Amino acid sequence: MIRTRDGVGLFHRSLGAGSPVVFLASWSLPGDSWFGQMMAMRDAGRRAVAYDRRGHGRSEDPGQGFDYDTLADDLADVLAALDLSAVTLVAMSGAAGEAVRYLTRHGTGRIARLALVGPTTPLLAQRLDNPAGIPAEVLAALREELRRDFPLWLARNVRAFGGPDASDATLEWVCRLASQASLPGLLDFHRNLAETDFRAELAALRLPVLVIQGEADATCPIELTGRPTAALVPGARLVEIPGAPHGLIVSHPERLSAALLDFVSPAAG
Repeated sequence: MIRTRDGVGLFHRSLGAGSPVVFLASWSLPGDSWFGQMMAMRDAGRRAVAYDRRGHGRSEDPGQGFDYDTLADDLADVLAALDLSAVTLVAMSGAAGEAVRYLTRHGTGRIARLALVGPTTPLLAQRLDNPAGIPAEVLAALREELRRDFPLWLARNVRAFGGPDASDATLEWVCRLASQASLPGLLDFHRNLAETDFRAELAALRLPVLVIQGEADATCPIELTGRPTAALVPGARLVEIPGAPHGLIVSHPERLSAALLDFVSPAAG
């Protein structure tokens, strides 16, 4: 366990040695969801690190602190405790906001580059200046579904997450991982990931950024998330995977690992 500045124990795992790649998991999922990509990094001579966000997986649940400032501070505490530098930060879905807020709150001193996988940035919620966003009543109805019967919601939505080619066994594994999370924490985190506006913060980033997303992402439609995210970050590169869903970690694990490895160690050197 790594102990945060407010006393929360965060479970972490490290594989391999070499320059570090730190993985931040999606909303509801723990670090174990990154096993495929972590092993690919280890086999390529990198050190792969993942930790469970507070209230997720094997980390402690303090019942609070699911705002992006606190989550960014948790990441800062993990990096400091492990004394990591020149880090490639890889964040999936709602973790994109954690990574971006870390960079705008704590700077780039420890971070060399950033990869965003199916991000929820720049802003999911509909506003007057974000008319294509998701209406507030739709987001509220979704959270009520989660509150009423989270296991049923998982069962109904995991196929859309993993796509048609993911095995039933793999999708059952995803549901087991997600079911470890604190429901109050998930509701708080979901509200923050849907309503936090990262447009100005993305535009302020000054480091290499890769955005990779499935073109058929039904969870976070690419035209609302990945494409505008890449457009806002100066020099960002966008990789779109035709026909792929949100859960690239289970739908296209080899393709995702190859793209991340190329980003970490480009062939051109």
